[in-house]
Amino acid sequence: MILGVKLRDDARFDNFLGDRNRDVASRLLAILDQPVGIPVVAICGDSDTGKSHLLQAACHDAEKRGRSAVCISLLELQPFGPEALAGLDGKDIVCLDDLDQVVGQPAWEEAIFHLYNRVHDRNGLLIVSLSEVPGATPFHLPDLRSRLSHGLTLQLGIYRDEDRARILVARAEQRGLVMGEDVVSFIMRRAPRRLGDLLAILDTLDENSLKAQRRLTIPFVKTVMDW
Repeated sequence: MILGVKLRDDARFDNFLGDRNRDVASRLLAILDQPVGIPVVAICGDSDTGKSHLLQAACHDAEKRGRSAVCISLLELQPFGPEALAGLDGKDIVCLDDLDQVVGQPAWEEAIFHLYNRVHDRNGLLIVSLSEVPGATPFHLPDLRSRLSHGLTLQLGIYRDEDRARILVARAEQRGLVMGEDVVSFIMRRAPRRLGDLLAILDTLDENSLKAQRRLTIPFVKTVMDW
């Protein structure tokens, strides 16, 4: 049984926002458009740079093109053991998120190495996410490092404040929320710097705005967030 990640509907290329990493998204989309000759793509960056978003966007794009795809979080798959990777090579695109979780574990690395070979033999595409580039990742299996290093490596940068603000406003608009510049500035001055935390705040504000039938104002945000 293939245990795939349930794709978020909002994890698509057209809403991967922010100038800093736009080029990475464009390059990945170009590879999906013409994948011949590239067996693996390694998307590298810190935990809050959008790696999971891009992997899921790749799956959405594949499905739109009539290709089969699956996205797997190795963090969630770990309890099932490396045998759970069996059968994934039947997909056109295989995305392995959180690869760092199994680095240094021989059984897992060997299973991923063989999965790479099977996907390559079928002219499929393997996409993985890592914190560091493959050459700087402490793999136990040198052959796995070699395989991942010979593909395309895409490096994501940490979001700037203006990118985070733009993403916040765009996500609010998608939910039908109007967020004035004063509210955006207020939130940005008080919110944690991680994009994931910022979007969690938006979830809270959205839920409370719906319940109270209130628009987003600074007094309302202060009350909901206890700021």
